[in-house]
Amino acid sequence: MAPLLASRVFFKETDPTDLANVQWTYLGIAAFVILLAIVFYFAPIPEVTDADMALQAEQCSGLTGYVDKPLRRQYKLFFGVAAQFCYVGAQVGVAAQFIKYSVESAGISDAAGSDRYAIGQGLFAIGRFAAAGLMMVMKPRWVLLIFMTGVMIFIAASMGVKGEGGVAMLSLVLFFESCVFPTIFTLSIRGLGRHTKRGSSWIVAAVSGGALFPSLTGLVADHKGYHISMCVPLIGFAVAFAFPVYLNTVCAKELDGFRESKIGYHDEEGLAVGDVRYEERRASLVHEEKGMSPAEKEVSY
Repeated sequence: MAPLLASRVFFKETDPTDLANVQWTYLGIAAFVILLAIVFYFAPIPEVTDADMALQAEQCSGLTGYVDKPLRRQYKLFFGVAAQFCYVGAQVGVAAQFIKYSVESAGISDAAGSDRYAIGQGLFAIGRFAAAGLMMVMKPRWVLLIFMTGVMIFIAASMGVKGEGGVAMLSLVLFFESCVFPTIFTLSIRGLGRHTKRGSSWIVAAVSGGALFPSLTGLVADHKGYHISMCVPLIGFAVAFAFPVYLNTVCAKELDGFRESKIGYHDEEGLAVGDVRYEERRASLVHEEKGMSPAEKEVSY
């Protein structure tokens, strides 16, 4: 909706460089964010401690091979941070230049280019729901690899295809980008145990790549044109593409083990799987069903 609002409402009858029409919109967004921060500050949200995360990881170690390691040896996390940095930078680089790319490629106006960008954003939303559906029947590491492969194919194609076809190629890049950020995030922190919170903060900080790649893309565009400038996002996507390759070759057992674990679920008797008292409660129920007395229970132990 944002590109349509920009081209059809805010900048319909004004100079596109004039920000007077949108300043109140941004002030409203800022006020809403401040209000939301206040709500979260006072909301009684339960705290998950590092010890809780460590215990959960240890309880499924039989499936995952989990071993507690210092933060400096969490290589999957470091790779995930690098992949997220480059991916977000490349994504923002594509988004920032999409309209100008459309103008150059198809010879259309900025307003028409904004319409094409709105279509691309719609494909982005569709792709996210499609990926969510795929993850119900496929492993997330596979979905990430498939979608990153699509990104690599179509960003490369957008450099060589001209006209509306080039715009279509770049729009398909947005479709395949849809699930990449959240999937890199979740797979990077899976299995961190007591380091989960700190690792999550590093992945979030990696969005700073979005401050670097757009300027580099624009710099190349000024000298070589917008088609050639897509080589900058291509480099970022290439780094991000290496991450699902790594996950599917090196970390497959670990990730699949966490996916199959039932920690936190409840069984048919309503007992929490993974609770430290789980086995004791299960044993107690078994003894009660057999009609054993407390003395007999002690002997059985």
